[in-house]
Amino acid sequence: MSKSIWLSAAAMALFAACTMLLPAPGQRAAAQSAGMFVNAVDLDIVPAEREKYLAAITENGIAAAKEPGCRRFDILNLASDPNHFLLYEVYDNEAAFQAHRATDHFKKYAATTASMVAKRDARPMSVIASNAQPK
Repeated sequence: MSKSIWLSAAAMALFAACTMLLPAPGQRAAAQSAGMFVNAVDLDIVPAEREKYLAAITENGIAAAKEPGCRRFDILNLASDPNHFLLYEVYDNEAAFQAHRATDHFKKYAATTASMVAKRDARPMSVIASNAQPK
């Protein structure tokens, strides 16, 4: 009888040790996204400037996506408002984001669109976990 108690205790100790060594389900995603930096920007565009704005942001987005450290540069348009946009930018870290802001193409975009934007709300964020599916 004491042998079965000892085996049960040993099995529980082994299980506990394995549980501590293996990553939890969300732990892998968090480790993969450590340091990532997101910039989410809500923009209301002057209606008469929408087409010019689209051309400028598309040019900037294409160039940004090619930069080292840029993981994603999405240009989204609110379905219920053709003049409301969301830029969703993901960078390896904040330094990569700041490098993007120092590029000639970003400076051109900022200068070109300054009078086209009626409202701008930028929200820089740190990523806690990314649950994106690998390609």
